[in-house]
Amino acid sequence: MARELLDGSAARAERSRATRTRRGAGRPSLRALLPPVLAALVAIVAWEAAVRVSAVPDYIVPAPSAIALALIAHPSRFASAGLQSLLEAVGGLTVGAGAAFALAVVMAHSRALERALYPLALLVKVTPVIAVAPLLIIWFGFGATPKVLIAALITFFPMLVNAVTGLRSVPASTLDVFRSLDASPVQTFWHLRVPSSLPYVVAALKISIPLSLIGAVVAEWMSGDGGIGLIILIANSDFDTASLFAAVVVLAVIAVTLTALVSFIERRVLWWHESADIS
Repeated sequence: MARELLDGSAARAERSRATRTRRGAGRPSLRALLPPVLAALVAIVAWEAAVRVSAVPDYIVPAPSAIALALIAHPSRFASAGLQSLLEAVGGLTVGAGAAFALAVVMAHSRALERALYPLALLVKVTPVIAVAPLLIIWFGFGATPKVLIAALITFFPMLVNAVTGLRSVPASTLDVFRSLDASPVQTFWHLRVPSSLPYVVAALKISIPLSLIGAVVAEWMSGDGGIGLIILIANSDFDTASLFAAVVVLAVIAVTLTALVSFIERRVLWWHESADIS
């Protein structure tokens, strides 16, 4: 009986979600895109004008036009380096977020385990990445493994804290309903705790995306065998500020794209939560 009621509730929720998705799918997105695009254009024009009027040398602050020329001059170089950093960051984000969520499930169900494991997780958070990176490179070599691990370490703690909070942020009245229906712990977990944790998990992902890129770049600085980090390192030693800024632009584009993808998934999955704006 409990399973039938839970399945019926899930079916009604799915129909409601499909209805709201159809209503929001055809709405134009230009209104949402226009403000950030205009703000970026204004910032670029103001930057270009300030550099030209002040006659600042390119090796100090390059103009946006010089940065664009650096990107156009070596598109394959920036593309291949950006792809390498992207794969390392996504790999680290997947490993770090997955391990953090698994540990959060354990901690959310046991206060004793939370008190025992939280100091260790905090130790991972406060350990400087710049100090850990050389050790991981010594242990795992100069391949992708240490870069993925460093990106995982830097994204682990935000996901852990948010996931634990989300798994515990279950309305007491809803939990009482599940108990009155004799729902099993597995049913309660999948149908109640996991949905309640999703807004927190998505928020943690938005925080962790730029952190994973930072971790990958720091590891590339240490190893010096490719990626955007190597481009930044070489550009810095050559006083090629335009290429340095171009590398930062590539990182920014990757971060914005990944965050936009997470926001898109959020609007489709978290249609029931106030954080998902489908308008």
